[in-house]
Amino acid sequence: MGSKRNYVTWIIVLFILFSSGTVGYMLIEHWTLFESLYMTVLTIATLGGEVHPLSTAGRAFTIVLTLLGVGTVLYILTGIVQATLEIELGSFRRSRMEARIKKLENHFVLCGYGRVGEAIAGTLKQQKTDFIVIDQSVNSFNNATRDGCLAIMDDATKHEVLKHANVEKARGLITAFGDDAYNTYAVLTAREINPMLTIIGRANNNDAVRRLKQAGATHVILPEAIGGQQMARLALRPSTVQFIETVLADNQGEYLVEEVYINENSTLIGKTIKDIEEKFAGVRIMAIRDRDGDAIINPTLDTTVEIGRSLTAFGAMQQLQEIESCCSLIRDSKGQIVPDL
Repeated sequence: MGSKRNYVTWIIVLFILFSSGTVGYMLIEHWTLFESLYMTVLTIATLGGEVHPLSTAGRAFTIVLTLLGVGTVLYILTGIVQATLEIELGSFRRSRMEARIKKLENHFVLCGYGRVGEAIAGTLKQQKTDFIVIDQSVNSFNNATRDGCLAIMDDATKHEVLKHANVEKARGLITAFGDDAYNTYAVLTAREINPMLTIIGRANNNDAVRRLKQAGATHVILPEAIGGQQMARLALRPSTVQFIETVLADNQGEYLVEEVYINENSTLIGKTIKDIEEKFAGVRIMAIRDRDGDAIINPTLDTTVEIGRSLTAFGAMQQLQEIESCCSLIRDSKGQIVPDL
């Protein structure tokens, strides 16, 4: 859009420049329209020559026209070349982005790239997780691409847009718009396309929480409520909160708390907590959860891992990925990760 406006502006400037030169020669030298136009072209193009001998006033006008005309034309030509290169480069980037989008699998779809969306994207980048941003705002789209994100500038509530983002193959979808209605429609559309999808919805009030859950959101977050809770924790227990933030949210994003489910194919079956912690040095098993949901906090080292249980483990991301590789993970109809029994 900006390039089109530039082209129109340049055409208008050139028209004014040539019209002024033509009219100037007609008034000063009393030449015909064609002779004046021809002399203007010769002067601006620096080709030299005179249609008829020039008067002193005509020569002075020619000097001014040459200085203004040549500089203006060079500026416009430079702008045209730059704009053309930008268009070609933009087209090349879009083609590359489209190719990368088509290959996306097991990724996240992030709907909305405002302040909350940028924070989410930053965390996903730290975890080296593939994701794509959808936002119909030009500023948000430009910010996303500037930050190196895959992005689609369109309406996230439309079926074809979410399908373009490969939501059928996605690991999850996060709606981070400031508008609760928009988040709700995006959740409805995504749930209709992919019933197995894990969906995280942003809400701004309790009514929105209820509507988002009814629409099919797996989890609903109120950023303002979480921010308030965090501020209260910092006021009450600042050392504890700062320690957790340092360990779990450092700049490298290396440490995580992950829940790993044990199914019948897991190589961890029959192993004790001691065996697991010795095999995966640096990992600590913080809890074990049974099939019925009962949890054993800080289990003893001789506790045995059984089918259907889940381990809540703390450790470096690479170590937790190695533990997960020992288990086959599937999802239920609500998008929750469950044991394959």
